[in-house]
Amino acid sequence: MRDLLTIFLSVFVAELGDKTQIATMLFATNSRVGKGGIFLASASALVVSSAIAVAGGELITRIVAPSFLRTIAGVGFILVGVWTLISASR
Repeated sequence: MRDLLTIFLSVFVAELGDKTQIATMLFATNSRVGKGGIFLASASALVVSSAIAVAGGELITRIVAPSFLRTIAGVGFILVGVWTLISASR
């Protein structure tokens, strides 16, 4: 259960304020489309993209060790954070 909570919180925080959320907010300004439909369409898109990520992760771990993937992902997130800090300070 703790792993699932970690996954939920990681994805939730990663999605806050990203392009997907901004696009969804823009779609919500369209008065011709119901808000429930916008929610269902955007939530379905996230479910499908997550399913692709899970399937892709499963395939990749058959070739590359999970510990190596975690290291690469960690380094990647750190680099993005550093890049963001540098960009913000300019």
